[in-house]
Amino acid sequence: MFKTLILITTCLLISTVMASAQNKLPGKKIETAAPKKSNQRPPAPVKSQPEPFEKATVETMAAKCVQFDTEAGIIALEMFPESAPETVRSFLNLVATGAFDTTTFSRIVPGFIVQGGNLSTREKLTAELSARANRAVPDEPNQIKHDRGIVSMARSSTPNSATTSFFILVGEGHHLDGTFAAFGRVVSGMDVVDIINKMPVESEKPTKPVQLKRATLVTCPVRPNP
Repeated sequence: MFKTLILITTCLLISTVMASAQNKLPGKKIETAAPKKSNQRPPAPVKSQPEPFEKATVETMAAKCVQFDTEAGIIALEMFPESAPETVRSFLNLVATGAFDTTTFSRIVPGFIVQGGNLSTREKLTAELSARANRAVPDEPNQIKHDRGIVSMARSSTPNSATTSFFILVGEGHHLDGTFAAFGRVVSGMDVVDIINKMPVESEKPTKPVQLKRATLVTCPVRPNP
């Protein structure tokens, strides 16, 4: 009787194992369902707005003068787009969009230049202006002599590295002729430029930088024919 019970139990165990083995599919892995992804669209690329002088002619740009309202007084500039069209275009766009507002004259070489246009000196620097500050302007060396009152683009020794910084000469810089892009001239307010140039400096950095409160576009006065 006892042997019969053992035999029956053994047969039941064998049947259970065989049934379990038949229920498994050999070689097939159990896969878990991948989590559903939300239907998110990628952010739309930011489109840069066209700038005011993007397609302006040389004649249109030549009719525009620039006025700097600084903490030291007013400086008025005329442009030379016939000699440096892309430089003037970039400069007028920066003025028209308010990029120069609240910047400072951040570099001074006594008796030589005052330098402005560094957008990082603004009271508020937006991401858009930060990107604008890195946009290079092609070199446009020309026949304009770097005399007192001339406005020219600042850049490094690397070609085509000018961006937004410019300088105004208070002395002569003929070693820059034919290399740097002279593009404008002070027509009034050189006494203000001289005041800025005489501010105390440490290694060409003014200890109390003069702020360019606002830069605006004005129509150039009609000059009488010679």
